Amino acid sequence: MYYVGIDIGSTASKVYVIGEKGIYFVLPTGWSSKETASLIKEKLYVEGIDVCSDDTIVTATGYGRVAVDYADYVITEITCHGRGGRELFGGDCLIVDVGGQDTKVILIENGMVTDFLMNDKCSAGTGKFLEVMANRLGVSLEELFAMAEKGKVLPISSLCTVFAESEVISYIGEGQPRENIAAGVVDSVANKVAQLCRKKPIGEQVVLTGGLSFSSYFTKILGQKIGARIEAREMGRYAGAYGAALLGREKYKKKQ
Repeated sequence: MYYVGIDIGSTASKVYVIGEKGIYFVLPTGWSSKETASLIKEKLYVEGIDVCSDDTIVTATGYGRVAVDYADYVITEITCHGRGGRELFGGDCLIVDVGGQDTKVILIENGMVTDFLMNDKCSAGTGKFLEVMANRLGVSLEELFAMAEKGKVLPISSLCTVFAESEVISYIGEGQPRENIAAGVVDSVANKVAQLCRKKPIGEQVVLTGGLSFSSYFTKILGQKIGARIEAREMGRYAGAYGAALLGREKYKKKQ
């Protein structure tokens, strides 16, 4: 059997397969979640996994989960991120997922999701804001973090991406160094994520999932702001997809 978890986010789509072939990959979501779901189906078929086969169970989650018309199960992203995060990091924790469209803080207690918070979709505290600012500065996301680490923070106070971008444009017009603008951008997002985190009990284990899991700099800055050590792992970005695959396996086996 293959258990496929598909997490279609607003920016990137993650796939995790439990089975004989341990496969995981990321594709850009692009303009159409339905198109992305078709691309995922084709890519899995090339890998020898037929999503329409009786030997394959597909579970979809994320922003575009309803677009996966071949899914056996559709489960909310909070549930999937909670399960995947718990499994990846080994127990109860506070999961912080900085996604493209929103940021989620999920509290796991006794192995279960007991509470969660999501920020306003217009808030400039999401991964999409970082991408927009990186494009504005003419760098990749990885380069943005590298520059930020060398810069001095310039304050960016707006809660809306549009107005925050106006602040950045003003700094560019003033001739401020890119490193300082980058530091201000990252600091601004970390501040907004930290505000969300502080609304929930911050226990011994705080973990970062989603697309920013790769950045040790963002992890460090966010940890400083909430006063806790944050764990991040490369596989953290697959927490939703992994959780979906695990939950799909459990649902299927209960039916047998």
